[in-house]
Amino acid sequence: MKIVFASNNDHKISEIKNILGDSLILLSLKDLNIYEEIPEEEPDLEGNALSKARYVHKITGMNVFADDTGLEIDALGGMPGVRSARFAGGNKDFSANIDKVLSMLGSEVNRKARFRTVIALIYNNIEYLFEGIVEGNIIHARRGNQGFGYDPVFIPEGKNRTFAEMDLSEKNSLSHRARALEKLSLFLLQITEADNK
Repeated sequence: MKIVFASNNDHKISEIKNILGDSLILLSLKDLNIYEEIPEEEPDLEGNALSKARYVHKITGMNVFADDTGLEIDALGGMPGVRSARFAGGNKDFSANIDKVLSMLGSEVNRKARFRTVIALIYNNIEYLFEGIVEGNIIHARRGNQGFGYDPVFIPEGKNRTFAEMDLSEKNSLSHRARALEKLSLFLLQITEADNK
């Protein structure tokens, strides 16, 4: 089955291909010559994921899914949340975003946080939502050079290394995106099996 992932983020695309394997033919926006920045102006992750999926579905008419991910930090009242990618400004500078988070947290003892991913799927013109969450903590300084975004300062619960210190397969075995994608993948498998009967 061919399905469009509404993103041109190479890091996300390689993560998702790694998780989904050969079960689907994954097309990126680049594969369809769509290069414009899709607006992310909704007040929550669910709204952003749906608006991106709807935007690409309207252009292509194909089955499509989109995701939105936020880092939610307890001591910051759930910030940066839906604004995670642009927390320090409009240009998606994750180094600046990390600096801002660490500065705001300062010497705060409660460093509990979670990554939350919401995937919106439009399949046969019907919309579905899938969620993945991983709990963890924000450390005081960056560690590791794998991954992207806030990975260098996030240690998942029960581990002693940041996402940025893990290789892709290890991160994908427990990440928020992987958990949401597992739900998506299982759903698509069930649908295709039902369609083939």
